[in-house]
Amino acid sequence: MVPEAAAGGAAVVTGVFDLLHVGHVRFLAEVRERGLPLLVGVEDDRRTRGWKGPARPFQPAEERAELLRALRPVDGTFLVHGDPSVTDWTAYTALLAPLAPGAMAWTAHDPYTEQKRRAAAGLGARAWEIAETPNRSTTRIVSGRMPG
Repeated sequence: MVPEAAAGGAAVVTGVFDLLHVGHVRFLAEVRERGLPLLVGVEDDRRTRGWKGPARPFQPAEERAELLRALRPVDGTFLVHGDPSVTDWTAYTALLAPLAPGAMAWTAHDPYTEQKRRAAAGLGARAWEIAETPNRSTTRIVSGRMPG
């Protein structure tokens, strides 16, 4: 799922991407506009349940990855497997080291910002914090709290 041309020097993002929404698309487009190929790590179903609860994900990881690959800004995807409780920066570093990323990106207010920032430093990658699209999230969609 990761094209050889995108490995090494790509911008890497990770997340659940359960119900694709405009916040996801704007985030991915902004990362890609910075000029590097974009690889998206999709959290597997076990990790998603551990973080979001037993009713999630709504879509299996393989389908979430397929949807993301269909987006213009995305050059490739990979699945993130592992214990949902393991989120420290050394885990991110070990996970992403084989990809040799040129940058790591995440949205502002990501609960794992500090871990991702430290992983980027450990990998020698640029750290990009991207502004989030206000009031756009899967949680808001399913709770009916999306603005009209």
